Amino acid sequence: MVRHLTLGISIALLAAATTAQAQDWTKSKWGPADEIGAANYLTPELTLKAAQLVKTGKTYALGIPVDSKTPAYPPRGFKVTIVQPGQAGIPGLGPSKTTYNDDILEGWVGVGSQIDGLGHIGVEHVYYNGNKLADFADPTGLKKLGIEKVPPIVARGVLLDMAAHYGVDVVKEGTAFNVKEIEEVAKKQGVEIRQGDVVLFHTGWISLIGNDDKRYNSAEPGLGVEGAKYLTGKGVVAIGADTWGLEVIPFESKNIFEVHQILLPMNGTYILENMNTAELAKDKAYEFMFVLGQPRFKGAVQSMINPVAIR
Repeated sequence: MVRHLTLGISIALLAAATTAQAQDWTKSKWGPADEIGAANYLTPELTLKAAQLVKTGKTYALGIPVDSKTPAYPPRGFKVTIVQPGQAGIPGLGPSKTTYNDDILEGWVGVGSQIDGLGHIGVEHVYYNGNKLADFADPTGLKKLGIEKVPPIVARGVLLDMAAHYGVDVVKEGTAFNVKEIEEVAKKQGVEIRQGDVVLFHTGWISLIGNDDKRYNSAEPGLGVEGAKYLTGKGVVAIGADTWGLEVIPFESKNIFEVHQILLPMNGTYILENMNTAELAKDKAYEFMFVLGQPRFKGAVQSMINPVAIR
């Protein structure tokens, strides 16, 4: 009876999310001026509840180190150049002989651990809250939906260990996480997904970096279309994984990056990619305080990040 009731509730949530998306996804429920989407779910009350999850004070860096060899979605690339401006041929600046290093970053913002902003993905050149490409996208920076608009994301984090669920170190590419899989893992771990949460999937995929970059970049396990509708129906703020694109690849249908479309333009739900979830999974830290204050590059589409999990 309980199983049937739970299944019924899940189907109802999925149906509600699908209906909402089938209506007019170009109009945000937070109004025509809204630019932050699911971040509207964040409240001081939820932040206080997230802080109460901290019991040991142990912290986890969820970002990965990035350099010129970090595999990325083509044609993206990245490098750092270290310089010593105005110091050639002198022992240092002033009587104290001060010397210093500076760095120049060259490359794409969407490399390594990153957050996808609401100006990243659209449907036929229409983006979150009905913003049309020609009206807000400018080579010098987005006029709306820039990454600087995203408020600090301090929330309850939930880890779903898909590798443990399948009994493997690395989940096979093409494995989709939909309602059945999400609910089974959540039940097994004793966690409930709630409005305002940040949900992360652990697949082991990121362990391929430096070991099998070709496989890492060619496909991945990940969130499926039904799973995306299910989680957005619950009102989560962001969804991430230890993969480069979050969603399952090869795709479930001929649609290209449909999960991205469901999350970003249709629901304003943020995407977190290349999250280092290995230590969380090792410690079975399925519930924690999630803290993110991304670099506020004005008008940027994405941002490199290093969120912190605290438990």
